[in-house]
Amino acid sequence: MALGTIEIGKLTVSKLIIGGNPFSGFSHQTPAKDGEMRHWYTAARLKETLARAERAGINTHLARADHHVMRYLMEYWDEGGRIQWFAQTCPEVGTIMRGVENALAGGAKACYVHGGVMDNLLANNKLDEVPPALAKIREAGLPAGVAGHDPRVFAWAEKNVDVDFYMCSYYNSAHRDAGAELRSGMSEWFNPEDRRIMAETIRRLSKPVIHYKVMAAGRNDPREALEFVARHLRPQDAVCVGIFLEDFPDSIEEDVRLLDEALARPH
Repeated sequence: MALGTIEIGKLTVSKLIIGGNPFSGFSHQTPAKDGEMRHWYTAARLKETLARAERAGINTHLARADHHVMRYLMEYWDEGGRIQWFAQTCPEVGTIMRGVENALAGGAKACYVHGGVMDNLLANNKLDEVPPALAKIREAGLPAGVAGHDPRVFAWAEKNVDVDFYMCSYYNSAHRDAGAELRSGMSEWFNPEDRRIMAETIRRLSKPVIHYKVMAAGRNDPREALEFVARHLRPQDAVCVGIFLEDFPDSIEEDVRLLDEALARPH
């Protein structure tokens, strides 16, 4: 089977996208696992993981607009890699605008506002910060999007901004009212009801959606998780999965196979 594609703006995007959280040490499990990911993912292993993803038919990488990501992507592209980068603004580097500036300077092909930031702005009635950032992305000729864990983010977006895509987390796994950042060791929860609610939310959205946190950060069985995705993935949608090859050496190829098989079945 060949991995299918969707269109976001003028970009062709593989149905399965490789995420960047494990590359940056965000396990959503424990501080020890965060550290293990950071130590294992050397620059050489990061680049080999991206090359394996490309060989498997994945043409898009979602990762943070920080200097760590920009460095390994620069090396990867300089060495002949072709994967396209969808940049996520990240609160650690500063404002949303600073994240957008990093994305543009670092060669991103699309950019979206961080999900924790969107949740935090929603909780604090500050979403008026978002439209200028989206306008800056669009002015640079890139597709623009917003991410979120709270379904209310997308209800607001449908009424207030014109985006090219959404990033919808299956799990609303932490309260972001007091701060947008996920800190190592922060309490998180992964409730099945959240997944159902977000799947229903996605069904009503007007733009392509990238489904993410579909594995509940390694808590869900991959076959079950991707079968659930396949039942709720609209023709215009894609799915993003983070990969930690130390624990699951064949997970890239296996996830491609499982998604292909699941999408081939009638739903």
